[in-house]
Amino acid sequence: MLAIARALMGKPKFLMLDEPSMGIAPALVEKIYETILEINKTGLTLMIVEQNANIALEVCDYAYTMTNGIISNKGTPKQLLGDKDFLNAFLGNKK
Repeated sequence: MLAIARALMGKPKFLMLDEPSMGIAPALVEKIYETILEINKTGLTLMIVEQNANIALEVCDYAYTMTNGIISNKGTPKQLLGDKDFLNAFLGNKK
């Protein structure tokens, strides 16, 4: 949260966050992503690199996934959550 606050003090037009949930207690991860949603509502463009696909899809407008350094999927959360291959590869669903 402190790193995000420090970045916002510079009044950026674009903010990139790398793994904001990594190593954070689950209760704090929820708070961080609530804060990210509030920041996004201000009109600031955000790019989030996140391994937790579930939480990333809850807050994004558009997503890209990578496999071995190559973009393997892209689309809105609704599009990706409707894709069986995406669900199997990134969310572990066997539907």
